[in-house]
Amino acid sequence: MKTPKFLSAAIVAFTMFISGATVAQTKMVGGAAMYPTKNIIENAVNSKDHTTLVAAVKAAGLVETLSGKGPFTVFAPTNAAFDKLPKGTVDNLLKPENKKMLTSVLTYHVVAGKWSAADIAAAIKKGNGSYEAKTVQGGKLWFKMDGKDLWVIDEKGGKAKVTIADVNQSNGVIHVVDTVLMPK
Repeated sequence: MKTPKFLSAAIVAFTMFISGATVAQTKMVGGAAMYPTKNIIENAVNSKDHTTLVAAVKAAGLVETLSGKGPFTVFAPTNAAFDKLPKGTVDNLLKPENKKMLTSVLTYHVVAGKWSAADIAAAIKKGNGSYEAKTVQGGKLWFKMDGKDLWVIDEKGGKAKVTIADVNQSNGVIHVVDTVLMPK
């Protein structure tokens, strides 16, 4: 039995629509596809731009936590962001005796819940140009917009630009940032 042409065209169009929707949800970070069906750790380990962050998460013993249910919003510094720190800082933080300090810095990059860039922008608008959020570490981050750019300000006055927003994960969302955020 031959399929009518209009039905074949409808099937092709539907397949293209579904494929397009899946591709739209998958973002490229560090040369790797970040799949919304995988958790934060499952995706992050594939990003060439986040090898320092992944090593730090492993050294801090946070793999299981960030693989958990969440949801989490992670502001993920790139390798280049870690390279901006004073020479020796990362090596020092990765030492076993500095695990508590490393954990504090890493959990300072995490906010409970799933906050899209649009959610943060709406909170900034509602807050008359600024939004304050409490981190999992217990500190505070402030968010501001500069044109279309979303910025995160830490407790020391450091500023990180969100370079890739809304990298959806099965247990939250990642926003890639260009600077390591530092708690007090």
